[in-house]
Amino acid sequence: MTKRFPSLSAYGIGWSTRRRAAVIAIGLACLLAVAGATAYFTGHTEQPRPASSSPAPTSNSSPTDDVREPAPATGSVPRPPRISDPVAFAKQAAVMLWSYDTRTTSREQQLAGMEAWMTKETQYSDWTSISAQVPDPTLWTRMADQQQYATATAAEAHYPAAFKQALAENPAAITRAYIYAVTVTGKQRIAWAKGGGGAEDRSVTLAVQCRPSADCSLVAIAPRVAP
Repeated sequence: MTKRFPSLSAYGIGWSTRRRAAVIAIGLACLLAVAGATAYFTGHTEQPRPASSSPAPTSNSSPTDDVREPAPATGSVPRPPRISDPVAFAKQAAVMLWSYDTRTTSREQQLAGMEAWMTKETQYSDWTSISAQVPDPTLWTRMADQQQYATATAAEAHYPAAFKQALAENPAAITRAYIYAVTVTGKQRIAWAKGGGGAEDRSVTLAVQCRPSADCSLVAIAPRVAP
């Protein structure tokens, strides 16, 4: 059987140790000290502003917003959607991360397409955790030889319980970076030449940034899935 595209859950150990520690430390400093609960992601450089008790910012986009068509330089990887709702964005980001097509997309195009989803605020962006999802050049070439591709669907997405609890106790904490933890579950379907294929359940916790009046962007993949 052809070696398949690695699952997201297998790459927690691939997260940059320094970056992982920094992101988690920021979350703990901003939320744990105030709320006394486990939190995953938040920032520390922006001045706080009044916030609502709900984790989600007001969306400026309709519920029907879809991922935009891919650019030629990114192969089959879609462009990031222009939406400002963390849960909706995380669902589409998970589908993007779980999908690929070696028949039409080079490894470099895959990486370029994924990078377009990232936040431009480099103090928060953990590109290592995202790029680690792509197999090394040798494996990608072997997958391409087998015309391997994957499609995905996201069935459900939610804020982890600890994130909601911490935010409810200190809603102003989110205004420092507007980074939200969202756990997404779904299914990945893989196929390759001569009728080979299969399907697997997927789950991931993503950090997404959704500043008010701005489109959401991807920050990181958590080293483990948060319930």
